[in-house]
This record gives sequence, C-alpha cells and structure tokens, in this order.
Amino acid sequence: MNLLMIIFALVAIFAVVNFFQAIKQKNILAIIFSVATAAIFGWFVIMTVLNQGYPPKLH
Repeated sequence: MNLLMIIFALVAIFAVVNFFQAIKQKNILAIIFSVATAAIFGWFVIMTVLNQGYPPKLH
C-alpha cells in the first residue's frame, strides 16, 4: 500500500500540473479531467495518510 500511495500522489501532482497547462491552452475537457483526477487521487492519498499514517501501520 505504501508504494501505491506514492504512485497515486504522483498522479495527483501531475494532474495539478496538467490543470495549469490546460488553463494556458484553454482546453475545457482537459481542465475537467485534470480537476477530477487531482480530486479523486488526492483525496485517496490524504485519507490513506490520515487513516493509516505514514509509513502505514501493518496491524
């Protein structure tokens, strides 16, 4: 779960970067998808850290 959480955090960070690039290009569909991706993956990472801590507890 530890490595998966790091990968999901990277996906969320890349989605935020893509959001700003999509705003610069005025691409509405890319803005929608990047916001949705950042929200979903970011929420998963935040709730995993709050629930299990970092590094995650094994028991």
